[in-house]
Amino acid sequence: MSHRVLLADCDAMFCAVARMVDPEGAGSAPLLIVGGRRGSRGVVCSASYEARAFGVRSAMPIAQAERLCPDAFFAPVPRGECSRKSKEVRRVLMEWSPIVEPASIDEFYLGLDGTEALYRHEPLHDTARRIRHDVQERTGLTLSIGGGTNRLIAKLAVEVAKPRIDGPGQGVHIVPAGEEAAFVAGLDLKAIPGVGPRLAEELRCKGLVRVADALGIDREGLRSWLGPRTGDWLYDRMRGVASANVVGRSEPKSVSHETTFDADIDSDDDLGTILVRLTAAVCRDLRHSGLRARTITLKLRDHDFRTRNASRTIPVPVSSDRPILAIAQDLLRKLRVARRVPVRLLGVGLSHLTSADGPEQLGFFEEGGALETDRDRRLAETVDQIQNRFGSQSIRPGRLVKPSGE
Repeated sequence: MSHRVLLADCDAMFCAVARMVDPEGAGSAPLLIVGGRRGSRGVVCSASYEARAFGVRSAMPIAQAERLCPDAFFAPVPRGECSRKSKEVRRVLMEWSPIVEPASIDEFYLGLDGTEALYRHEPLHDTARRIRHDVQERTGLTLSIGGGTNRLIAKLAVEVAKPRIDGPGQGVHIVPAGEEAAFVAGLDLKAIPGVGPRLAEELRCKGLVRVADALGIDREGLRSWLGPRTGDWLYDRMRGVASANVVGRSEPKSVSHETTFDADIDSDDDLGTILVRLTAAVCRDLRHSGLRARTITLKLRDHDFRTRNASRTIPVPVSSDRPILAIAQDLLRKLRVARRVPVRLLGVGLSHLTSADGPEQLGFFEEGGALETDRDRRLAETVDQIQNRFGSQSIRPGRLVKPSGE
């Protein structure tokens, strides 16, 4: 029996969530670019399909996107809300599939082997359409879904299903069993996941642009050109042969927040204020994921693009702002003492994650002071409840609140 694999991909998720967060601004702008404010030095995270028609692409510098699409509305990445929406989507998908594997914050593989009787042996296309409708109704986000007998085919099929600059896609595209090779043969070689710019250029120099151009070359020919490993890999992928395994992953390996400044910052006080904001955001994401962390990492990128990191691992996992901020502040001080130059990027990351459902443990510094207290956790829980009800700006650390009149 053939495998049944789907890939659900949220359509321009960062743009969709930015519009939910700011309906009067981003929500009313057809030309939307998410990644940073106008004039910032960040990069494009996502762009609306209308903005993509002007040549705007993800990972492009904001300054370049401004030149290509000067009338666009520029919005920061709503990271916390995107994380929350991603979890909402995943929860819905888990009601449809016994195995859901996140490929990224906005992509999810579904393994539907063994569900044929559950869905009354309906075509996989019909199941995918019902999944798509359910996610949109319950989360407000639209999905494109690709499917087939393995992960490669599902990944390629979702690209066909997606909305395009020249018009909407169909939303769902399923490649029937037995038609994998014919489907892949109609694509460009560079469309195959894993064929990067370097390999694509090497193949182009040999006159190979479309998959169909290369199908006449036998396995040994590709091995001699590209080496045994790459040759075997490409030979199979051009024929739609790949793994069908979908493995559910329950927890992320790390959470982080970072920001690139519009202008280099050399003030310790200004960096400290930004660190408070980043730490509050990353701690909130940590707790929303039901996790605690043992390792805190501070990241600096200096004005000359030199990136420096400092980490500290503690004996007991924590989740509240106060102890994590204290460690992050100490790490920042050490990095600044080692090299005091203007900074263009600051970030905070948390790793060595464990579930918050485990036994309650309170840690202590060697000096005898409590690392995380019961009061810290109660305070963090209260702040989360207020922000969940009234928004992330409803209650903030005092250092982030400007005095009246400023």
